[in-house]
Amino acid sequence: MLLSSFWSHPLVETAGYFSVTVLCLIVSMVIFELVTKYNNWEEIKNGNVAVALATGGKIFGVANIFRHSIEQHSSLPEMLAWGGFGFFLLIMAYWLFEFLTPRFNVDEEIGNGNRAVGLISLMISVGLSYVIAASIT
Repeated sequence: MLLSSFWSHPLVETAGYFSVTVLCLIVSMVIFELVTKYNNWEEIKNGNVAVALATGGKIFGVANIFRHSIEQHSSLPEMLAWGGFGFFLLIMAYWLFEFLTPRFNVDEEIGNGNRAVGLISLMISVGLSYVIAASIT
């Protein structure tokens, strides 16, 4: 009885959701690192604002999706499943952005510091995260 009340305490639940979301965010950043042709953190360290914008959009997008997943689902496995699905859709959106811009290579432009492309990438990640998150029920 005491143990079940411990796990259902709001502070414990918040710490659990926070920990799982941070872990998922780290995993998603590793996956994005593998998907992009540039080294995100090295480029950010070197002052590449375009990469910082694109990476910030991805971080916000993933966090927004998991926020809605936590809000809509009462169990950790459900939250993880829907959050993971939403993250998958966000990756698909990134590839779709690359596909829909045949006149230039998104990864190359961002890697080369094109802030306009970095900003559009940020807006796509943030905007689509709202659509994805709204559909997580």
